[in-house]
Amino acid sequence: MTAPISLLVVDDHKLFRRGLLALLAAHPQVQVLGEAADAGEALREAQRLQPAVILLDNHLPGVTGIQALAGLREACPGARVLMLTVSEDELDVQAALRNGACGYLLKTMDGPDLVQAIERAVQGETVVSPELTSRLLASLRQPAAAPAADPLAGLSAREQEVLREIARGASNKEIARTLSIAETTVKIHVQNILRKLNLTSRVQAAVFASRAG
Repeated sequence: MTAPISLLVVDDHKLFRRGLLALLAAHPQVQVLGEAADAGEALREAQRLQPAVILLDNHLPGVTGIQALAGLREACPGARVLMLTVSEDELDVQAALRNGACGYLLKTMDGPDLVQAIERAVQGETVVSPELTSRLLASLRQPAAAPAADPLAGLSAREQEVLREIARGASNKEIARTLSIAETTVKIHVQNILRKLNLTSRVQAAVFASRAG
């Protein structure tokens, strides 16, 4: 029998890690060697365990997953690093692939699809969640210097929905309930909105949304 693919799971949410480990345990093709909750711990564990694949969340405390990519590849040169996150931002996808990730996957994917993506990554393929592929290609086709005529055009449909709720004065918990998504996902969307619109606070975002109609 072929030896299972060794994994290191890096995610700061303990509950998600526990669920992911339980899910992967049902698939003999893979074997989790260790886990980490932040970039520093991930570097130490990657160097110690030398896994074949590192599943890496982007939203880590302190140093983001994308920022940690270079160090992880140096600590474990033979590993294939797969981003596993909730962010659907094309800029995050591009940055991850540019910095050495071999794939970008969403946490919403099914267990068998995740295992298949891991197997493909080990075989040398670049794997991106299907929901992001067409969006990524469209963004890469745009001229680099072409400014968007409408600032809102840079926001995804979901981010525009979140911005609309911010303009109404809704809290993250209220937005999560209205849009039927997790509150942590709302926080990430808010961060992306502020970054894309070059704003620093929810108040500025609400004012911007009101002025934009």
